[in-house]
Amino acid sequence: MDTKPGELKDLENINIPLAYVKGEPYLNIPEDLYLPPDALEVVLESFEGPLDLLLYLIKSQNFDILELPVAKITEQYVQYIDLMQDLELELAAEYMLMAATLTEIKSKLLLPSIEEELGEEDDPRAELIRRLQEYERYKKASFNLDALPRIDRDFYILNKVPYETVKKDEAYQNIDLDKLVIIFHKLMEQTKFLTPHDVKKDFLSVREKMTLILNILKQDEFIDFKDLLNSSEGKSGLIVSFLAILELIKLTLIDCAQANNDSAIFIKLK
Repeated sequence: MDTKPGELKDLENINIPLAYVKGEPYLNIPEDLYLPPDALEVVLESFEGPLDLLLYLIKSQNFDILELPVAKITEQYVQYIDLMQDLELELAAEYMLMAATLTEIKSKLLLPSIEEELGEEDDPRAELIRRLQEYERYKKASFNLDALPRIDRDFYILNKVPYETVKKDEAYQNIDLDKLVIIFHKLMEQTKFLTPHDVKKDFLSVREKMTLILNILKQDEFIDFKDLLNSSEGKSGLIVSFLAILELIKLTLIDCAQANNDSAIFIKLK
């Protein structure tokens, strides 16, 4: 067994540090220190129950749960409970029940007549050890879950304004070509400031651009008119793209759609 009756006198000097200041343990409350009745409630509230307190006492002294030193742990647990009662803190019944359980196990271990007959399966500590091991597993699992990234704690979701689209079954109105010309003119003005003037011979084909636009529209049912006019291609590229769109409209291969007068203009296949 872990403790003999004669060894109990060694337990009288066991004290639980009330606090650590700069690494130094404080075992006793200074006589000139005033503590309000509710000053140490946070100490008890920091534990989630008697098993949590018991596990803390075991881990803080590097004890092995499987070789649970019941006598030492019981002494320290009872000291802790007495301290809370001395400070007039209200204890939950489960804390008192654990104290009684520890005391009972300690008594069984100290009785010589029972100690000689005890086998491994009859160890009065077995059930408590099982509960401690199970609680420790759940506690580790909760820490692992808490360490996972959490929305609104570790990262935030950007609420993007949904891009305006035209639904397949949504009614749309015919677009006047004058609107396309106005948008094209604005893009041309923007391109004037975005691209440098570079004189070179470009081999641009309206027919090739028409084929490219049709291939794009086969992948996406609706395409914003502006997305088909790439400013990086320069003025000549914009002109070719615009002419290709007009030619496709003329051939009735594509159509323009707009949800309302102020919304974006979309291009779709006929």
